[in-house]
Amino acid sequence: MLKLGEKGAIIQRDKETYAVAPHIPCGVVTPELLRKIADVAEKYNAQALKITSATRIAIVGLREEDIDNVWKDLDMSPGAAVGLCVRSIRACPGTTFCKLGQQDALGLGMELDKRYHGVDLPGKLKMAVSGCQINCAESWVRDVGLFGKSAGWTLVIGGNVGTHPRIAHELATELSDEQALEKVSQVIEYYKQNASKGERLGKMIERMGFDTVSAALC
Repeated sequence: MLKLGEKGAIIQRDKETYAVAPHIPCGVVTPELLRKIADVAEKYNAQALKITSATRIAIVGLREEDIDNVWKDLDMSPGAAVGLCVRSIRACPGTTFCKLGQQDALGLGMELDKRYHGVDLPGKLKMAVSGCQINCAESWVRDVGLFGKSAGWTLVIGGNVGTHPRIAHELATELSDEQALEKVSQVIEYYKQNASKGERLGKMIERMGFDTVSAALC
């Protein structure tokens, strides 16, 4: 039998109810999906619906005995909200919708989500893809960040927010979509091979030195 955490259920402040957040790749939804989530929330008397910082929609205030049926009715997989793994990828509208977009942030973000969401790693890892230098997806403060310029993607690594925030290091520029995906793959593989358990990518870079890391990846 799966534990509640493995079912994507997170205990709330009252220590009695739970929240679930189905996986919504890059935060893109349809009217039908919104209706389904709303219907499930009403059916099980949820206390709230909350759009999360990772662009998921959390159903908050559920009873433990309802968790299995909630997931059955949603027919969706849980978002990777906890654990040592790749969390949901953030992406701005990019050239799909935004007049300022320089690169296809949604397209690349969806591909990264398909490849990496929920993949186990030494520590948690967050990614963001921004279609231009304005960085609406906050790529500079993610473990792996990409942002677009007219000449291609810029890749930055080792950023994070939290109690000890840090700005990422620039690793590569003027990358095509294919080159960006390949370089991200190299970064993740290097991280898997060199990080200690629980160590974020930025902490690994601090320990090893960015010159050492960049030399291995460039």
